[in-house]
Amino acid sequence: MQAHAQVLPKTSNEKKNTDLKELTQGFPKIIKKNPSSENSSSKRLNIELRQFDEVGYLQTLSSKTDSLLFQNTVDLERIRSIIAEDPFSMDWAPSNEIIETAEQILVDSVWITAFEYFSNWDTQKVDIYNFDIKDLKDSVVLKLYDEKIGESWKMPLPDLLVNSRFGPRWGRMHSGVDLDLNTGDAVYAAFDGIIRVKGYDRYGYGYYYVVRHKNGLETLYGHFSKHVMEVGDEVFAGDLLGKGGSTGRSTGPHLHYELRYRGLAFDPEIVFDFEQNQILKRELLVDKKLFGHIAKARAAAYHRVKRGENLGSISRRYGVSISQITRLNGISTRSILRIGQSLRVK
Repeated sequence: MQAHAQVLPKTSNEKKNTDLKELTQGFPKIIKKNPSSENSSSKRLNIELRQFDEVGYLQTLSSKTDSLLFQNTVDLERIRSIIAEDPFSMDWAPSNEIIETAEQILVDSVWITAFEYFSNWDTQKVDIYNFDIKDLKDSVVLKLYDEKIGESWKMPLPDLLVNSRFGPRWGRMHSGVDLDLNTGDAVYAAFDGIIRVKGYDRYGYGYYYVVRHKNGLETLYGHFSKHVMEVGDEVFAGDLLGKGGSTGRSTGPHLHYELRYRGLAFDPEIVFDFEQNQILKRELLVDKKLFGHIAKARAAAYHRVKRGENLGSISRRYGVSISQITRLNGISTRSILRIGQSLRVK
């Protein structure tokens, strides 16, 4: 079954509203029409695919992707491909050629936009999922790359030296690894994907990218001195993303590199051995153990008062100030602590 997207006549106000919405979203609005309707054949002649290599594209489709990520928000039956009848698999279809078509697009069982495929798409925010690890009921296996269908991987830098690792640092969580570089050094995409965010964070990442990948993972690259790619651009492993630098909250030139699943960062060194310049696995098991640091941080954020404890002893135990504890809990230094009382400390 196939449907054709058609642009319906709009008033000037409707066109302005639609243009503003599409500019914010980053993707064209798709209006599907029954192919049996009149003039469908003449409308199809106006579809512009911009020299899209359909044969090559179909040869590189992967049906091994994590549709379980989206099964609660995406109608799998509606977009399931005819070449993959497994209801728990979907095909990767976004490409810059498809996205950049003006107002019309060919949509059938194997042509879908990145917005439809992922359901959630935001070009401004890093974490758009609001996902709690407690909601992860079952483990999920994600294929990182598949050479049989032309998928590969690439280290983000040619010469790798880890300056700072994933984990607690300076009293806060460091959600990635810092890789040494010189300002102007090339930074590359680690896997095939599509640029979701191109942004600037003055007090954090500086100039940065978020790239969404075919399996649902996302990678974040921070502290660029120069962007090269734009939102919606399709990238392949090894494509140049930009030039490294020291923008944002940075003490010197380096690349801040993160791996994320549904917005939650985990240790990139589970996937990569940066010193040996190699990837450690083809498939990644996503389960609660992968995010043990989140559970640990949550547990460490609260303290249950025991007999003989006071604000001073509790603050020393967690390495925080008394004023922080009182501020977080809405109490004063004169407040009486009760045995069993739960106090937020971080």
